[in-house]
Amino acid sequence: MRRSIFTAGAGAVALAAAIALAGPAQAAEGDAHLSVLHGVPGLTVDVWVNGARTLDDFAPGSLAGPLALPPGAYELAITASDAADASAPVIGPVTVNLAASGNYTAVANLDAAGKPTANLFTNDVSRIAAGKGKLTVRHAAAAPAVDVLAGGAAVVSNLANPAEQTLSLDPGTISAAVAATGTTAPVIGPADVKVSEGTHTIVYAWGSLADKNLKLAVQTIEGLHSAPGSVPGARDGSSDAGMPASSISANASAGSIVVWVGFGALALVLLLGGLGMARTIAELRER
Repeated sequence: MRRSIFTAGAGAVALAAAIALAGPAQAAEGDAHLSVLHGVPGLTVDVWVNGARTLDDFAPGSLAGPLALPPGAYELAITASDAADASAPVIGPVTVNLAASGNYTAVANLDAAGKPTANLFTNDVSRIAAGKGKLTVRHAAAAPAVDVLAGGAAVVSNLANPAEQTLSLDPGTISAAVAATGTTAPVIGPADVKVSEGTHTIVYAWGSLADKNLKLAVQTIEGLHSAPGSVPGARDGSSDAGMPASSISANASAGSIVVWVGFGALALVLLLGGLGMARTIAELRER
């Protein structure tokens, strides 16, 4: 989901929205998570939040975050690089409101006509089907509508600035390129994009076609695995067979699984050892 938060001339403010807020060291329940992408070519800025410099010399192509922030309103200002304070902003001050538990990426970019603007995207952090990854493509460049190609074939068609499209894919590495809609001659790429299980990979096309500086930026949101439907259990038809996956953490580490197997093996050794000892005692009694 995307909503415009600034218009022409204010592109870097969205950028400020994402980076400027130095959140607490550890996220608290209900915190919002905010990332920011600087996609305005040729503009290096300082970002201020509530009068305090929080980002110095933020350069185009940089991605910052995610930052854990208490929900609420924040006043942001953008100044020329290395300004003494925020008293003479070139953009702002503006107020950005963050909802509890929201996950956002603020993108300072060019609109289709090449004017600075900014958009606030809401990132989908819902669980991803087991064995799948998610890929979202966002058009944030001064360029007409585009197709996104994988292996030379269009997998996303007629994507216009500032729209986005999401695909559910098998894990793997995709050779992706961006071409004008209806064509196959790349204006960006091809470039390898990795899609991982349980990970939402977000690709941004930014820059300007006219200025020949189009580029891709990649953001990943990990830890969105879903538990499989079931885990194979006993073969004797007992109630342990097909134990629901929900009873096992979807994020269990290999180490925890090894420990579990280790305890099972230890129990088996103790059981067999106990049976052997009982047999020995019985033989001694018979003698």
